[in-house]
Amino acid sequence: MSQRSRVAMTDDEVAALVQESKKLQLATINRDGTPHLVTMFYGLIDGKIAFWTYRTSRKAHNLRRDPRVTCLIETGEDYFELRGLMMYGTVRALTEPNEVRYVGCEVVRRMMDLKDDDAIASLVDQTAAKRHAYIVEPTGVASWDHRKLT
Repeated sequence: MSQRSRVAMTDDEVAALVQESKKLQLATINRDGTPHLVTMFYGLIDGKIAFWTYRTSRKAHNLRRDPRVTCLIETGEDYFELRGLMMYGTVRALTEPNEVRYVGCEVVRRMMDLKDDDAIASLVDQTAAKRHAYIVEPTGVASWDHRKLT
């Protein structure tokens, strides 16, 4: 068995890592073909990664031109603790205000570990009108869990 096969996560392990994490590295493609890499907090909509951003942000401009993304979620400090995944996909843009607010609420809920829907809505309503939301439609996943090596 190859080292790569030994450390690959199952679909359930991938889903658990996506569920337990709160932020990821998001790569979009700049006009000149270089990657634009940023840290994003995210929510989950029907088990899929969802995020929101200002409509005028660099990533929003990039996604209008090219909807392809790579998402990196990783954890661990030492080599034998490293776990992570790279999810390749395309985004589906949500521009309807209620959809944007819904995604924003899911992001804020996870980001701040809030339970109070009124408090979440208050935070989201402050910036929702200036944002678009996105859902990542996965096309592939590469994963690793170095804990499996011990």
